[in-house]
Amino acid sequence: MLSINLMLSEDVSLNVGVPSVVNAGAEFDVELTLQKGSIESFARFQQDLPNGLTAQVVDPANANFTFENQKVKIIWLKLPSEKEFKVLYRLKVDERLKGEFDLKGVFSYIDDNQRKSVKVVSSAILIKQSSRIDPNLIVDIKDFQQMVPIQPPISLVAKNVRCIRQVPSVVGVNNEYIVNILVNKGSTEKFAKIEEEIPQGFKAEAIQTKDAIFTFKDQKVKFLWMNLPAEQRFVVSYKLTPINKAEVKSLALKGTFSFIINEATQVIDITQKEVDLTNLDPRNLEGIIATVPMPTFSSIGGQNVDGQPTSNSYTEPGVDGGKEIEIKYQKIEEKKQPIGKRVIDLKSFMLEPEKGVYFRVQIAAGHRPVDIKNYFKKYKLPQEVRTEEHEGWYKYSVGSFNGYREARDYRVNLWKTTKLSDAFVAAYNNGIRITVQEALMITNQKWFK
Repeated sequence: MLSINLMLSEDVSLNVGVPSVVNAGAEFDVELTLQKGSIESFARFQQDLPNGLTAQVVDPANANFTFENQKVKIIWLKLPSEKEFKVLYRLKVDERLKGEFDLKGVFSYIDDNQRKSVKVVSSAILIKQSSRIDPNLIVDIKDFQQMVPIQPPISLVAKNVRCIRQVPSVVGVNNEYIVNILVNKGSTEKFAKIEEEIPQGFKAEAIQTKDAIFTFKDQKVKFLWMNLPAEQRFVVSYKLTPINKAEVKSLALKGTFSFIINEATQVIDITQKEVDLTNLDPRNLEGIIATVPMPTFSSIGGQNVDGQPTSNSYTEPGVDGGKEIEIKYQKIEEKKQPIGKRVIDLKSFMLEPEKGVYFRVQIAAGHRPVDIKNYFKKYKLPQEVRTEEHEGWYKYSVGSFNGYREARDYRVNLWKTTKLSDAFVAAYNNGIRITVQEALMITNQKWFK
């Protein structure tokens, strides 16, 4: 058994126990022993596992244990009352592996309102290769890290995806427009979205949604699906009504269709054509689709899942399918700085992006930075405060939660125990802000009031 003992301070230490030899195809335990000293609140242990190893919790010691994307995360909002306690989790080694590896991790905690971290690296662990499988299948664990599963290109997986808009037609005496959109979903099944930019002077309402959540806000029409309809191709529609009843001679629409392929959001432009989408005969729809060439696919980066810069609203879906709610900011008093006072350095407090979809709780926002360590000290928060610059604001948030309900429970606790009554849940996808509603759809989670 290998044992790594780290003295983090005079009264805080962490001991990591792992075996020196493990068998391919077998499981082994990792034991963390923490002497917490005077630490009481937030602490986190994070470990990157090599490809070929998987983890499951045995005894989390009241922590939130997750294993995703080869990362073990053990998070305490409040540490156990005992001065010394153990965490136990179990790793399984792929039977095809041999060679040596080490386990790297980072232990972070809050002490005297300061974030402290220490890196943990185990000694080499030897994998004894299995005698039960074909030797030709055995690979060194170091080489295994370079082996990426072969995935077909996006252009092949999504080659049949199309989104076609019929040229809008005027109906009735009020100069209303009917907009019909045909979706050929290809192999996509889960989260998808249509978004259309509507000219000023119109309001929109849904006609046919095909079980999508329909919203109209800030001159944008959205159809949102958690699961696409079973049909290979289908038509949705909405109506545009002039607000001032004036005659509109032309209507220019611009839209996109977004969908998930290989856990990444792909976006294609909606093509407009002089076609008849009221005729739902399969032969008619197939003929229309055949006239549209394969679109150009683009993955979203530096933007949110909407394909737009992140907005200052978030979506809390209710029984009516979703409602856009404006953020209420906890404004920070901006005191005049005396001449010669040092510039506030936020580098160590900037929010770092994480992989995948996750949730945080925003507690405040201001147009100027504040001294985070001193400003938020009065709230005695159990988690460290991080900041990000977004739409002209310095936004301050806490926590990192894979589940919406965990974030919501933490928000409720802040409401009850602090004066941060405007705290709310914010959602991220690979470090980019998205709406809570879309995060719930991507992760197939439920909303809780």
